[in-house]
Amino acid sequence: MPKEKNLTHEDVKNIVASYMNEEHVKMVESAYHFAETAHNDQRRRSGEPYIIHPIQVAGILAKLHMDPETVVSGYLHDIVEDTGVVLEDVRILFGPEVAMIVDGDTKLSKIKYKSNKEQMAENHRKLLLAMSKDIRVMIVKLADRLHNMRTLQHLRPDKQRRIANETLEIYAPIADRLGISTIKWELEDLSLRYLNPQQYYRIVHLMNSRRDQRIEYINHAIEDIKRAISDLELGGDTEIYGRPKHIYSVYRKMVTKHKQFSQIYDLLAIRVVVDSIKDCYAVLGAIHTSWTPMPGRFKDYIAMPKVNGYQSLHTTVVGPEGRPLEIQIRTHEMHEVAELGVAAHWAYKEGKTNGVKQSESGKKLNLFKEILELQSESSDADEFMQGVQGDIFADRVYAFTPKGDVFELPKGAGPLDMAYTIHTEVGNKTTGAKVNGKIVPLDYEIKNGDIVDILTSTSSAGPSRDWLNLVSTRRARNKIKQFFRQADRKENIVVGHEMVEKKLRDAGFNAHGIMTPDKEAEVAAQLHYSSHDDMFAAIGFGDLQPAGVANRMSKDARQQIENDKQRQTERALLEEHKTLAEDEVHHEKKRSTAQGGVIIEGVDNLLVRLSHCCSPIPGDEIVGYITKGRGVSVHRVGCPNIIAAEEHGERIIKVKWENPDGDKTNYNADLEVQGYNRNGLLNDVLKSINNSTKFLNSVNGKVDHDKMVTINASIGIRNRDHLQHIMDNLKNIPDVYVVKRTIH
Repeated sequence: MPKEKNLTHEDVKNIVASYMNEEHVKMVESAYHFAETAHNDQRRRSGEPYIIHPIQVAGILAKLHMDPETVVSGYLHDIVEDTGVVLEDVRILFGPEVAMIVDGDTKLSKIKYKSNKEQMAENHRKLLLAMSKDIRVMIVKLADRLHNMRTLQHLRPDKQRRIANETLEIYAPIADRLGISTIKWELEDLSLRYLNPQQYYRIVHLMNSRRDQRIEYINHAIEDIKRAISDLELGGDTEIYGRPKHIYSVYRKMVTKHKQFSQIYDLLAIRVVVDSIKDCYAVLGAIHTSWTPMPGRFKDYIAMPKVNGYQSLHTTVVGPEGRPLEIQIRTHEMHEVAELGVAAHWAYKEGKTNGVKQSESGKKLNLFKEILELQSESSDADEFMQGVQGDIFADRVYAFTPKGDVFELPKGAGPLDMAYTIHTEVGNKTTGAKVNGKIVPLDYEIKNGDIVDILTSTSSAGPSRDWLNLVSTRRARNKIKQFFRQADRKENIVVGHEMVEKKLRDAGFNAHGIMTPDKEAEVAAQLHYSSHDDMFAAIGFGDLQPAGVANRMSKDARQQIENDKQRQTERALLEEHKTLAEDEVHHEKKRSTAQGGVIIEGVDNLLVRLSHCCSPIPGDEIVGYITKGRGVSVHRVGCPNIIAAEEHGERIIKVKWENPDGDKTNYNADLEVQGYNRNGLLNDVLKSINNSTKFLNSVNGKVDHDKMVTINASIGIRNRDHLQHIMDNLKNIPDVYVVKRTIH
C-alpha cells in the first residue's frame, strides 16, 4: 500500500478555500493556530510534532468536503483529552456544535475501570451514543482512526494487533454502514496488514506480478463497452474506467469462498458512471446484448438501495477471452454517495452547510435507532458492544412483509427476530410464520428477498422460554427476557438474595453482617441498577451472576485479608533474601553485584542470570524475579512469563543495567524474519547479519504453502542500539516484510 504523504496546514487551507467562503476559511485557520499552541510541546511515538496528527485528520475531512464545524473539530479532536484546554474553552471560541463533536470524540480517560476491556467498551459506547445525536462525531473519529492506522508502525506489535483488530471489528463496519467506502476499504486493508502480514504481503506480491496483463485486459474491455453503448446518445459526462480490487476484499473472498488467488477473476472491475437512472438501465441492456450475463450475478441496488444509501447496478458477464468480468453502473450522484456515504449529506456546498438533520438521516439509517435501543436494553458497556457487533455490524439480509415493507436483519435471523424488529407486541403475540406463502418453523433462517408473514393472536399467552434458543439478535433475546423478568419479578428477588447469601457463606463470610441495606444499595448503584430489588431480580432471572455481586459485597473484608497476606509475603521475601545471601557466602560462591551486567537494587551477593525466554539486552527495560533456590532471573518488561507475577507484585524486585550501552558482544537476541520465499532470500539475510555481528548462534527457517518464509535466528549483540541497526538492515532487504524480536 503506497504511503500517504503528510499534508501541511497550507495544503488543508488550500483544500477548504476551494469550497468554503472566506469567513469559514478563517474559522479553520484559527482552529489550527489554537491546536498548534495547545499541542506545542507534545510529540507522537514516531518523534514527530503532535500537531501533524490533527493536521492530517483535518485534511482527510477537508478532502471529503465536510462543513467548517467538522474540519475545525478535526484540528481540535484531541485537545481536551491531551492538553490543558477544557471543553468550555472550545465552546466559547468555536461554538456549541464544535464543542459537542469534540466532546463526543474525547475518551473517558479520567475514570478508572477494572480492565482495559471495560474502559474500551465504555469509550465505544460514549462514541456511538454521541454519533446517534450527530453523525459528524463518528466522521471525525473515522478520520482520526484512519491516520492512526497509517502510522501504526511506530507502536509495539501487541498494540498494533489490538488496534488493528478493534478497527476491523468496530470502525470499518461503521464506515461501511455509513457508506463511506473511501475510508472503509483503507481501514480494512491496513488492519489486515498488521493482523495477517503474511497473507497481506503475499496478495500484494501476487497482484503486482500480473498487473500489466490485467490492465491490458480491462482496457480492451472498456473499448468494447464504448462501442456497445455508442448508439445510446448518452450525456457527455459518461465515465468508464477500471476499478482495482482492494486487498482485504481479495483476502475475504479467498477465506470465505475457499479460493486460490488464481481463481479470483474480478481483481479489476469496470465502473460506468452516467447522467441519469434511465441511462444506467440503457447501458445495462447494451452490455447484456454484447456479452452473456452470468446467472445469479446481477444485483439491482438502484431499485432496492442498501441500508447505507448505496445505489448501483452490478452485473457479471462472460467478457473478452471468455473470462468473467464484473461491471458496476451508476449515476454521478450515486457515485458521490457510494464514495462518501452519509458524509455526502454533510458536505459543504454553495457557501453553506448542506447538513441532514437527525430526523432526515434517521429515515435512511436505522443505525441510530438501533444503537439507542441497544443502549436502553443493555446492562453494561460490554453487553452493549456485543449487541452492536452482533446485531448492527453483522452481515445483513433483507426481508419483505406482505405489504412490501423492507426490514434489514443480521444474517442468521429468523421469523421471531423479524417479529421483534417490527414491534415488541408483535413478537410477544407471535404464533407462527409464513415465508413466501408457506408455513415455516420458527427456527427458519431468513434469506435475502424472502416475504415473511408473521402470524399473531391476541389470545396468545406470550413468548415461550424456548424462544431464547431460536432467536439470534440481542434485541429479540432482551425483549423475551424482559417479558419473563416482569412476570416472575417477586420470585426472582427472593431467589437472587438467597444466591448471593450462599456465595458469601461458601466463601467463609458472615452473610448477614455483610449484606446490610446500605451495602446492597451501594453495590446496586455500582452495577447501574436503580434499586437493590432490581439487582436481586436480575440475579434470580439469570441476567447477573451472584458471584460478582458477592465479590463486590465482600470487597472490604477481602481487602483486609489481602493486606494481612501481603504483610506476611513481604516478611517471607525479606527472609528469603537473607537466606540466599547467607547460603552463597557460606558456600563461598560470592558473585559480582553486576552479574551479567545487572545490578540488584538494595541487595548484594545474589546469583543473577539473564532469562532465556526473552533474552534481555542492555538498553531494554528489565525486572528481576526471585526464583526458588536459583537466585534472580532477569526478564524484559512485558515478557509473558513475568506479567502474571508482576501484576500481583509477587517475588518481583527492581534491577538495572550496570552499563546500558553494553560491555561485551555476546548478549543473545532472538529474531524472526518473514518474507516472500524468492531465490537467494536466506543468503541475503545471513549476509546482512554477518556484516553486523560475528556471533550467529543458530538459524532455521520454514516455508508455508503460500510461499511465505519465516527465518528464526539467534545472534550475539552488544546492546539495543546494535540490535536495532541489525533489524533496520534486515528490513531493507527486498521481499522481507516483517522483522521482530521473539520471546520463547
